[in-house]
This record gives sequence, C-alpha cells and structure tokens, in this order.
Amino acid sequence: IILLGGIMDKYNELSKKYDVFIYDSYSLLHEDGKMKITFHFKIPNLTEFNPTLVVDDFEINDFTKYLVFHIGMVELISYWKCCCSKNVVIKAGYLNDDQIKFFKKLYFNGLSELFYRNNIDVSIDDFMNISILCPESKISFPSYNGIGNLIPIGGGKDSNVTLEVLKSEFDINTCIVMNPKEVHFDCCKIASYNEDKIVVMKRTIDKNLLDLNSQGFINGHTPFSSLVAFTCFLEAYINNKKYIVLSNESSANESNIEGTNINHQYSKTYEFENDFNNYINKYFKINIKYFSILRPLTEYQIGMMFSNYKKYHKVFKSCNLGSKKNPWEWCNNCPKCLFVFTILSPFLYKDELVDIFGEDLFLREDFLNTFLELAGKSDQKPFECVGTYSEVRYAISKTIRKSNKLPYLLQYYKDHYDLEDEGLDLENKFNNEHNLDEHFLNLLKEELSKCINK
Repeated sequence: IILLGGIMDKYNELSKKYDVFIYDSYSLLHEDGKMKITFHFKIPNLTEFNPTLVVDDFEINDFTKYLVFHIGMVELISYWKCCCSKNVVIKAGYLNDDQIKFFKKLYFNGLSELFYRNNIDVSIDDFMNISILCPESKISFPSYNGIGNLIPIGGGKDSNVTLEVLKSEFDINTCIVMNPKEVHFDCCKIASYNEDKIVVMKRTIDKNLLDLNSQGFINGHTPFSSLVAFTCFLEAYINNKKYIVLSNESSANESNIEGTNINHQYSKTYEFENDFNNYINKYFKINIKYFSILRPLTEYQIGMMFSNYKKYHKVFKSCNLGSKKNPWEWCNNCPKCLFVFTILSPFLYKDELVDIFGEDLFLREDFLNTFLELAGKSDQKPFECVGTYSEVRYAISKTIRKSNKLPYLLQYYKDHYDLEDEGLDLENKFNNEHNLDEHFLNLLKEELSKCINK
C-alpha cells in the first residue's frame, strides 16, 4: 500500500480500505508448567496477528476461558490501531450491549493520546462499531474465597513504595511482573521476595504489527495498564488472591492537554479503576478487588516516601527509553528522567540524585522546554507518566529554597516565575477519592506519617 502524506488522510485511507478487524479466537496450550495463550486477530486483505501471553497454568473451563477472552478484548486494541478499522467483529466470545459500551469507552479514552498526536478527529460514537458473532452461552461462576494481595511491580519508585506500605502483610503478598527485567527481580528481592513469591507473565507482540509500524501504518500509545488489569485478574484468580494492589497515584487523573480528556495515563486513573471494578463485579462475579493503595497520595508524597527507602535507590528504574537497553538504564534525555529527578530533588538533591542518575539534570540547558512543560509553563504536559503541574512546581520551589548555588534550570525558574506557597503543605495532602478500605487506609497513613516525621 502507498500511504498518503497527511496523517488524517492516512487514517481515512486505512480505515476505509481495511474497514474490518476480526477477533477470531484464542487458543490455550499447557506448556512447561505454564499456560500459553495465543490470540488470533485478522485484518482481511492485509494480515493476521497471533500475539501470545504466558501465565501460570490453570484448569481450562468455561470461566477461565471467559477471563482469557476478556484479555483478548484489551490486547486487540494494540493491533486494531494500525488501521483503525471502522468495524470490529468479535467471534471469540459474547458481549452484551453494556459490555460493548465499557470497551468502547476504554478504547476511546485509552487511545486519546494516539488520536491527538496523529491528528485524528473522531468521536466515541463513530470511531468504531463492534458486532458480536458469537452466541451467548451460560457461564458457571465458581465459589471463591481469596486471601492476600497480588502486587504488580514496575521497577520504579511507586511500586517499591507499595511494597514498603504492605511489608507487614509479607506472608500473604505475592509480586507479579510482566516481561521482567533484572530491575524487577532486584526490587522484589530487596523487599525479601524470592522466586516462589513472584509471578512472571510473558507477553509477545506479533512481528506483523512491528512490520506494519515500520511501513508507516498508524502507531501510538495504547491503554497498557488496562491489559495489566485483566491479566492480573486472571492471575489473582489462579493464585487465590483477594486484592490486586496497584501503585497509581492521584496525579494520574490530570490530563495532558488542559481542558480536554486527553490523558496518557487514562487506564491508571480513578475513573478507569472504578469502571473496572464495576465491570468485574457485574460480569465476573467473584470477590477480587482491584485498587491502587497510593491513590490518596500525590507524586510529591510518593517521592518523599521513596527518598527514605535507600535500599532501592541504586536499583529502581522508570525511564521507558532506557528500558529498551540491557541492562535497563536512565537515558537522561527524556521527560520521565527529568520528572523523577525533579520530584526527588527536595529530598535527595544534589549528591544522592547525581549518584542515582550519573549527572545533574538541572544543569542541562537543553532540558529547559521539557522542564517548563512539566511545571505547567507550556502548552501541554509531556506524554509520560508524570505528576501534576502543581506538585512539580512545589518540588522545584522546595529545592530552590534549600539550595545555595542554583543550577541552570532552577535559576531560570527562580528568575522567571514565583515560587509555590509553602503553605500548600503537599506533604500532608490526602485525596479522598480512592477505593481503600479502612485496613489499607490505616497502613498507608501509618507509613506516610513515619516518612513525614523522619
């Protein structure tokens, strides 16, 4: 195919020429003590996709197949986006109108960054039509009484804070990682979790999608955390866990473009968390709860808490670009690196931060525009998992006040902008929009209090 020059032209051309995307089926294979799941998607007259997911082994029955089908409903969006086919045909399982509405909302909001960055102007009503060709079948929902916590580990500061908040529940905790790197295992081991307490999932992306991406088909950010939600639900069920404990903070709720719903972190938001819980309560009918224990906190508070956990400082990584290297490293050239450096600066600047990152990022004149974007002094927030404007400005102001000789970025900020009022007291801020019960709320408050008083 010869693609047209304009991005919207490309979208119109591809979505018209390849107007059907099919979720055909999935297959299950017991392999080396694990379960290998293969999803089968196709775009007629273009290609087929067969991505895989390897999870803990489980008994194949109508309920576990129902859960696997749902994982495929999230996985498909990574493949659908290459052409943005108008018609999505589901042959692999049944959904009613309410379930279709849930997935359309997830897709539309989760792809908001992709639509924005590709200049694609569509509405939730017209971007996709979903038709179900599989007949409805009765599901036998099992009796279930799970115990303990399943904790997704990302390798960054947030999930390490969660491990510390839940350290008193060590005996009933299990960590879970997807496509793990050495950093993930190191963080778990520092918190005393051995291999028996770490669940490993492996996900592969079909090479045909990578080939299409290299040819100029539509590409961009997808709601990956929603895939984590559905896969963790399956693993929680397999491992008899009651809670899936995320590490998403209140900052994830802020959009990247002011006055819009365009949010790089949509599937980490409180809105998605609530939608997902409502969905699993209604359609999975077993008592597993999905929530973020850090939801009441800001990134600033998480940075403050993490600054006290010295044992993780030489190990943790958050840089997405650096994750493509082996070993994982801080690239020191992206918004995420600068954000983490900034949010930790009130507590660790200068020597400890330089020891972590290998250089003082506040000296970098080439980072000025990114620095201003993070602080809300530009048109948009970087499309990364970063904190709110106000907490970034608060962290910058705190660091300026405690520093004698200011590096370039901090001096520029001081010369051009007012410092944030210390009376904001972000250290003690607590967001009441969360899904923590009293038990988890007390654990979080106790750990936060310890860190404030250090």
